[in-house]
Amino acid sequence: MGTTSSPHAEGHEAKADFESLEQAANWYAALHAEGEGDERSEQREAWRAWLAARAEHRIAWAHIEAVSRRFAPLRVREVGQRDAAVTALRVSAKPIPGGRRRVLASVAALGASGLAAWLGYRHTLLGDIATAWRADYATGVGEQRAIELADGTHVWLNTASALDVDYDGERRLLTLKRGEILIDTAKDARARPFFVDTHDGRLQALGTRFAVRQTTPLTTLSVFEGVVQIRTRTGLTQRVGAGQQRAFTADAIAPAVAADRARETWSRGVILADDITLGALIAELGRYEYGHIGVDPRVANLRVVGRYPIGNPDQVLAMLARDLPISVRKPLPWWTTVEPR
Repeated sequence: MGTTSSPHAEGHEAKADFESLEQAANWYAALHAEGEGDERSEQREAWRAWLAARAEHRIAWAHIEAVSRRFAPLRVREVGQRDAAVTALRVSAKPIPGGRRRVLASVAALGASGLAAWLGYRHTLLGDIATAWRADYATGVGEQRAIELADGTHVWLNTASALDVDYDGERRLLTLKRGEILIDTAKDARARPFFVDTHDGRLQALGTRFAVRQTTPLTTLSVFEGVVQIRTRTGLTQRVGAGQQRAFTADAIAPAVAADRARETWSRGVILADDITLGALIAELGRYEYGHIGVDPRVANLRVVGRYPIGNPDQVLAMLARDLPISVRKPLPWWTTVEPR
């Protein structure tokens, strides 16, 4: 049997605080409204001072620029020494006159923390695209997909997920490359075992309906019918029965908790909030959107109960604003903030 220690993250990813992200959104909106204008305007000088004041500001700016690339890129003239954050964030989009040395100088000027945030986002984005391109089945952000495999097993892919399928004469194997799947296994005429691999280990289904969610740095297994056995990369094993849920990493398995029905209801287009925090609900809603949805820490711990439609975040936010003491602000079309009313 496996250990009941708690899986935990290794290392700490640099992140901007809520206040810095909101300030970045306001600066972005102001500069976008100003247009190309004078590079030495008072507003731009004030923005540069804000950007230089704290590492969190540079991380927040890197984040908002990265998100904005999909929606409404900020157009700023490249005259003289461009602001490091903007210049570095455009390196991947097009060649920059002046060659490699100018690119390296601009990237270096961004600073270690801001550069790490941008490179982390870009690496993740490009890695996700490559993973989806190579996978047998994949979904984009906000998309779900239902498939039936050769043996009659049904699999649902949640938002931004990728899955490989490998059936042979010895076994049935699914490899979850990223994201989340719900599986309803079929009885196999040839009695081949059914496995699901993740980056943390292998699951063996024993006639079940179960969900697998892969995140960094752990995998979450939720069993709704039957039994599933976990075997981690380091050889720890644990059986998980119907109604139970366990998280695990390559070298640890967390204690069992009650299976979260939300890990199943998404396959029917529903985000289920069963007495969870508003912050947790917004984080789940954000999985289905390309844009940014942030929650003010002052309301993040409000408790929420309800069923909300996947695919219509504006409707969900309107429902929440009706029932809770919150308001929803959109300084940019793709940037939403939930804050106290």
